Amino acid sequence: MFGQIAAANAISDIYAMGGKPLFALNILGFPVNDFPKHIISAILQGGVDKANEAEISIIGGHSIDDKEPKYGLVVTGEVLKENLIQNKGAKPGDVLLLTKPLGTGIISAGIKKEIARSDSIKQAIESMAMLNKLAGSVLTKFSVNAATDVTGFGLLGHGAEICRSSNVSFQINYNNLIFFPGVKELAKEGIVPGGSKRNLLYAKQFTSFSDSLSEFERLMIADAQTSGGLLISLPQDNADQFIKYYNRKTSIPAVQIGSVHTRTKSLITVS
Repeated sequence: MFGQIAAANAISDIYAMGGKPLFALNILGFPVNDFPKHIISAILQGGVDKANEAEISIIGGHSIDDKEPKYGLVVTGEVLKENLIQNKGAKPGDVLLLTKPLGTGIISAGIKKEIARSDSIKQAIESMAMLNKLAGSVLTKFSVNAATDVTGFGLLGHGAEICRSSNVSFQINYNNLIFFPGVKELAKEGIVPGGSKRNLLYAKQFTSFSDSLSEFERLMIADAQTSGGLLISLPQDNADQFIKYYNRKTSIPAVQIGSVHTRTKSLITVS
């Protein structure tokens, strides 16, 4: 699963731009004298399995002896210039869609503490290992104005990138956000990774939070994601069609989480 998730995370950048992945190279760091070799094989096999699902080949790569296990892919893709989707171009009047729930960072912290619920772990792993292939393949079909995948900088960090480059502001409705089961309980107990805390510290510079949102809820919104979904800006009519089409074909439904407005002092408002 480590290999599958790492591969899905890497390939996601191509899908987020409306592109088609072509091939990939492995990057592997592994403590060869401290762990059984079959673990390396299992990680690499996970990458191959996910690459096969994406219909691409892994054609080589690089490996080193490293104390901390690391694995990822360098992925090359292509897209017609007129179909290129960027993390800019969002327009006032657009609405925002998110194609995966939030909370993988917090659940990962719970796994390390050995207190995460089994259903939390199962759903988070399934989501992280799921390619953004379907969502990426229909971005141009529904005339999407901007999109990005939500990964380490979290929903607010990646959302702010779109806001700055598009000269707009986002309104996000907290009650519309979907979190994996168990995320709220873990966050309440302070089981939050350092990356998510740094994300929130940074996001407070450009985000206006409703007074009704507690600190742990704000951490949930800012949670650092691994292999998260696509954050998409598009007109309301197109969004309705996107959700209807996409949700018929996936086990993890897309949801409408907010709207795009003329630029204000706060890049993002969460209410």
